[in-house]
Amino acid sequence: MKSLTATRFLIYDNCSKDIKAEVTMTSVLVITAEYPTNDGKISRMFIHVRNKYYLNNDIEVSVVNFDSKKDYELDGIKVFCPKSYAEEHKDKKYDILISHASNLRNNYIFLKKYGSNFNRFIFFFHGHEVLKLSKEYPIPYDYTNKNSPVKRKLRDSYDWLKFKIWHGYYKKNAYKSDFVFVSNWLLEKFKYYIKLNKTDLKNHVHIINNSVGEIFETNSYNIEAEKKYDFITIRSYMDDSKYCVDLVCALAKRYPDYKFLIIGKGKYFDYNEQPKNVEWVNRFLFHEEMLNYINESRCGLLLTREDTQGVMTCELSAYGIPVITSDIDVCREICNDLPNVRLISNNPDKVDLNKVYHEITADVLKGKIYRPKKYSYDNTVKKEVELIKALK
Repeated sequence: MKSLTATRFLIYDNCSKDIKAEVTMTSVLVITAEYPTNDGKISRMFIHVRNKYYLNNDIEVSVVNFDSKKDYELDGIKVFCPKSYAEEHKDKKYDILISHASNLRNNYIFLKKYGSNFNRFIFFFHGHEVLKLSKEYPIPYDYTNKNSPVKRKLRDSYDWLKFKIWHGYYKKNAYKSDFVFVSNWLLEKFKYYIKLNKTDLKNHVHIINNSVGEIFETNSYNIEAEKKYDFITIRSYMDDSKYCVDLVCALAKRYPDYKFLIIGKGKYFDYNEQPKNVEWVNRFLFHEEMLNYINESRCGLLLTREDTQGVMTCELSAYGIPVITSDIDVCREICNDLPNVRLISNNPDKVDLNKVYHEITADVLKGKIYRPKKYSYDNTVKKEVELIKALK
């Protein structure tokens, strides 16, 4: 089957019929361990957000979802299961292979089997795939049973193996690869753990932040809406200790006059007391569903112990609601020039929440909101589109 690179669309002048321009489409295959589905699963929605932008900018996008057992289509994007790709699609020629958050079990095996079919690679790095989890990630909550000595030793052994394997693979294939990191913080961690620098990677290194969801750009925080909550915390998985539900609850107990809303699915409150001033929505939300809750809130509270960018913080900031997040290295890099974001300590005893809350909501109370464009399409995904088209 011919690549879409070979498909040409000719534009003619109505009078002379002379050829005025020749346009070619770029085709990419995206591989990922998980991907959103039509039945409500939202895993790795940040990849789908990118892919929709690509599609709208004359880039043909197909996806191999290693977690899927069947093929499906989502928003015009064809998604293949591994079996279908191997049996029906492996001979199709694509201009570029894009690998997100590459792991050994899925992405590496795929690359070893089919990598020679592709002339160009783009590797997107998001976090866990280049980090030593026992060092960079916070200690898991006790009830998750993820921090036993045996499990910790197994994680460390796996991390050592992934560092060694990816070091060799990236260095060997750097000549036909580009490496995209969502923050400088993550690039520095990559250099430390994978033991490769920009020179080793043929200087094919790019810092391109994750974009905010389109809905947060095209809509704006409604300051006129009735406010039911002082703080809103949105986390897909509450049981991950890096999302600091315990710290949110600690602040709620210290400040009982404030109303807190926590949105996220998990078992945290099966094992921990739910403060009386905390309302909990125990489910996943699509972007569209989030807006009503955000408009009913005065301030976002998105604390984190570890992150590579903090996309939800960027999204709420772009939407216009004031946001409070954690004073850690990556948040200082990402949020240092966002006027409606404040950083606080992850130690509740060192936080004057009254002071921060009144400072950050003061302008909104006067009818003025900020909508930073730092993580808009033009500053993020547009750069990816330009990179993809330049590599064709």
